[in-house]
Amino acid sequence: MQHLKNKVVVVFAASGDIAGAIARSFSQHGAKVYVTARNGDAVNGLAREIRAAGGNAEAARVDALNETEIDGFLKQVVADNGKLDVVFNGIGANYNEMGGRPAAIDATFKQFMAPMEKICGSQFLTARVAAKYMIQTQSEGTILLLSAALSRSKLSNVAGITAASAAVEGLTRAMAAEWGGNGIKVICISPGAIMETRRISAWIESAAQQYGVPSAQLVAQYKAFDILKTNPTLKQVGETAAFLASETGTAFNSHVVDVDCGKLNIL
Repeated sequence: MQHLKNKVVVVFAASGDIAGAIARSFSQHGAKVYVTARNGDAVNGLAREIRAAGGNAEAARVDALNETEIDGFLKQVVADNGKLDVVFNGIGANYNEMGGRPAAIDATFKQFMAPMEKICGSQFLTARVAAKYMIQTQSEGTILLLSAALSRSKLSNVAGITAASAAVEGLTRAMAAEWGGNGIKVICISPGAIMETRRISAWIESAAQQYGVPSAQLVAQYKAFDILKTNPTLKQVGETAAFLASETGTAFNSHVVDVDCGKLNIL
């Protein structure tokens, strides 16, 4: 079933594994998908892949932390299509970008604020510009934000990313309340650790080296909290996003939707 037939969708930071999977799912459900990222080669490749599979996709180089670029691109999308139905921002941050995983007592203020600016700041920029054009065109669309289960976990040495994840979820509720009167729904997707992604693989390797333990031990510790003894896949995350962006998904407006198959250690 094509939940998003004839919808116009923009995916920011589409060079990432999660955003790429969501862009593919949007296309499979009938949407015209614009994939953007700072890495033009990556999104051009993704667009070619989507088109080869029978989908409708275009690529562009857009920095999801540059409001001028965001605004200019969405303005053009609206000019070309007359509307904007769905926006998803898949921006994330690697630990090495944030200065590693310093203890809170050792982290500098700059290190603490870096993920707040990149993760939450980018979500704020893309969401508010998208809302502006949705309101102007009366699109009554969907804005999907991305968080992480860190927001409701209890892990050491990740104060900045944990705070940024919680901030995105708070931003979701505030924006949903602000724009609901214009028919815009705002939802946050919070996947668990997707083992097949490059970011989680890199985190496991980094943490294993930092603590001097085998990677398999860290994976086993994470899986010990699985309720269903399984983990979500990228395809499942993509299908969840497509459902939430559909008319049926309206029931989840303002919510943070966990995509983790259930975890005993997540609130």
